[in-house]
Amino acid sequence: MREIVNKDLTISDIPSPDASWGEFGEFALTFDGYNVWGSFDKCAEIANARRHESLTDLRTCLFFEQRRWRHFGEDPDEAAMMYLREVIEKIRSRVTEGDVT
Repeated sequence: MREIVNKDLTISDIPSPDASWGEFGEFALTFDGYNVWGSFDKCAEIANARRHESLTDLRTCLFFEQRRWRHFGEDPDEAAMMYLREVIEKIRSRVTEGDVT
C-alpha cells in the first residue's frame, strides 16, 4: 500500500461506510501512525483515547485499529465495525470540507 499524506487524500481514496473490513484495512495502511507520532506508545495513546480532533487523529485511530485487529488475528466484531464506520465517515467529512490537518 502506498502512503497518502492528508493534503493528497481525496474522497475516492476513502472506502464507503458499508465497505468490507478488508477495504477499511487497506485504506488504514495508507497512513503510518507510528511514524507520524514517532512511537507506538503515542499512536496508541491517541487511538485508545479515540481522539477525533483532526484528520490526523482520525487516521491514527483507523490505522491503530487495523494494527490491533491484525494482531488479534481476526476480523473486528460488530461494535468495532460500528466505530470504524464512524471514523470513516468523519474522515470523509473532513476531506469533503477541505480540513486536512
